[in-house]
Amino acid sequence: RNTYATSAQFETRPYKLHQLNEAPAPTVTLTSNDAVSMYRQMMLIRRLERSAGNLYKEKSVRGFCHLYSGQEAVAVGMKAAMREVDSIISAYRVHGWAYLMGVPAVAVLSELVGRSAGSQRGKGGSMHMYAKNFYGGNGIVGAQVPLGVGIALAAKYMKTGGVCFTLYGDGAANQGQVFEAYNMAKLLNIPCIFVCENNGYGMGTSAERSSASTNYYSRGDYVPGIWVDGMDVLSVREAARYAVAHCTEDKGPILLEMMTYRYSGHSMSDPGTSYRTREEVSEVRQTRDPITSFRELILNASLATPEKIKEIDDEVKKEIDSAVPKAKASEEIGPEELTTDIALNFLEPNIRNINPWTPLKHSRLAEQFIK
Repeated sequence: RNTYATSAQFETRPYKLHQLNEAPAPTVTLTSNDAVSMYRQMMLIRRLERSAGNLYKEKSVRGFCHLYSGQEAVAVGMKAAMREVDSIISAYRVHGWAYLMGVPAVAVLSELVGRSAGSQRGKGGSMHMYAKNFYGGNGIVGAQVPLGVGIALAAKYMKTGGVCFTLYGDGAANQGQVFEAYNMAKLLNIPCIFVCENNGYGMGTSAERSSASTNYYSRGDYVPGIWVDGMDVLSVREAARYAVAHCTEDKGPILLEMMTYRYSGHSMSDPGTSYRTREEVSEVRQTRDPITSFRELILNASLATPEKIKEIDDEVKKEIDSAVPKAKASEEIGPEELTTDIALNFLEPNIRNINPWTPLKHSRLAEQFIK
């Protein structure tokens, strides 16, 4: 006999509005299947990032490595609201997004360690992963914001009905190009969902020390905005659904501020304790952790049993634990791939080499990534 519910209703966390008369739904329905799926996704991202951190510490990961631990509800909640026609572009904290957009965990880890089994055959690394409708992974602070407006403009021009979730952090929110992007998006009524992932710190500088106004959801001025508790996956999902409906009703862009928190430092080279206390991090883990709170929520509502939760935890651990050695065992690519996949249609006959008298040729290997 089943001892669990097939669905349950919950209240979302309070929203704050800018230039809007109506908020996202205050109550939401969650099915057992969706609850289990979202819990599994958040758990997998958490364990994936733990393994990424360990690989960095053992020097298998070269270059930068920015972890998403603590922010899982933002990505999982938005992904639950995305449709097949929708796109997403983000900054450099994207291991979890790569997985959610269809890159297997082993391919994410392989990319991190620079191996051929990686999503970009090891040439992108931590900050540059891509998949269908997932435009990365961008290392220049704030540069992805105008690109996201361009992706949304393309969706409007080609009449796909899609929107583009354009993510950036509070540290990028003061960039001039962000405000230029707001202006163009509103002026042309572009279906772009700006998402400020406010984790409280731009590198080692708190939002209060870097921004004259920390109400990032209202910084678009003429662009409507919503403040969302980014530690609650259901509040994120409903806000994202609201934003998609707003854009598809030809109302132009909208801005979501996701109030969240990162447990690690800005990157793996940052211990994350010189500008905040260990007690602060510990308090958030104990009182606001997105995975722990969601687990308690679905257990109390009988949407999942303790046995099911344990089964998911074991499956996720097994998947990531088996992916790590596979990623490390994958081969590195050779120098002959230096000039592959620079462009979809490479128009120039040659690529300039260090020695101008021995030019290089372009070739295509990644046709499987073009759908």
